[in-house]
Amino acid sequence: MYGKKRERVFLLMILPAFVGFFILFIVPTLMSFFYSMTNWSVYNANLRFVGLDNYRQLFTDTKTIASITNTVKYAVLITVFQNIIAILLAVFLSKKMKGANFTKSLVFLPAVLSILVTGFLFQYIMSSADYGLFNRIIQFFGGQPVNWLGDANIALYSVLITQVWQWSGWSMVIYIANLKSIDSALYEAADIDGAGSIRKFFTVTLPLLYPAVSFNILMSLIGGMKVFDVIFAMTKGGPGYATETIMTTMIREGFNSGRNAYASALAVIFFIVVFVLSRIVIIFLNRWERKIS
Repeated sequence: MYGKKRERVFLLMILPAFVGFFILFIVPTLMSFFYSMTNWSVYNANLRFVGLDNYRQLFTDTKTIASITNTVKYAVLITVFQNIIAILLAVFLSKKMKGANFTKSLVFLPAVLSILVTGFLFQYIMSSADYGLFNRIIQFFGGQPVNWLGDANIALYSVLITQVWQWSGWSMVIYIANLKSIDSALYEAADIDGAGSIRKFFTVTLPLLYPAVSFNILMSLIGGMKVFDVIFAMTKGGPGYATETIMTTMIREGFNSGRNAYASALAVIFFIVVFVLSRIVIIFLNRWERKIS
């Protein structure tokens, strides 16, 4: 009797969160699936079923294909570079050395800034005009100015650099916390076996960083897939479609152009892409976990 009463109390405690999750996530998701197969628009009062027409149009639209490609490329690259840099910083700054705590704070500081603030700041710094800081430095050393945000070949990577700079410190803190939980006896045993620094990193440190690596990779990947604000602040999707992402296209089509059904179809594709990429990463992480267990 006491056990059943306790279970009912627990259910009542999680009920508000479940109701909120159902109303704010499950219902909108199901509505997106439904509206993606209609002609729903703010400019069209007659709602009718159109089947897969929105999806056919989506996969023949050059801008939308570019946005999907850019999103996947951006998410994969930021996941790789952010975590590599964060792990190296965490390992280096975990050593007992002067100024380590100050350096940790300095590296983490960009994560405190608003993404929009960072975007507008780097839009100024990367400007191709005379006041652009990066180009001023390049010209000071005798180089030619670079059109960081106006060149379609490098614009996406320019945005990527700003976000790797901003979020590597956040990932670093998580790696440092994980490093502190590793038993020092394991390193002592590796020293006795004659292992060098690189070997100790790959045989002791990296395998035992699995909890932090799995968390950071998934967070980086999902955050990269949802990128919008920094793109909006720095390039607004330009030049051309070079920095268009799924989120910028979805918001532009859904709110600016009033093509709500088309935006819903893109939201469904976004859901599928995130699910597939997440599953691939989880399968890889599970295999790695079994290998090191």
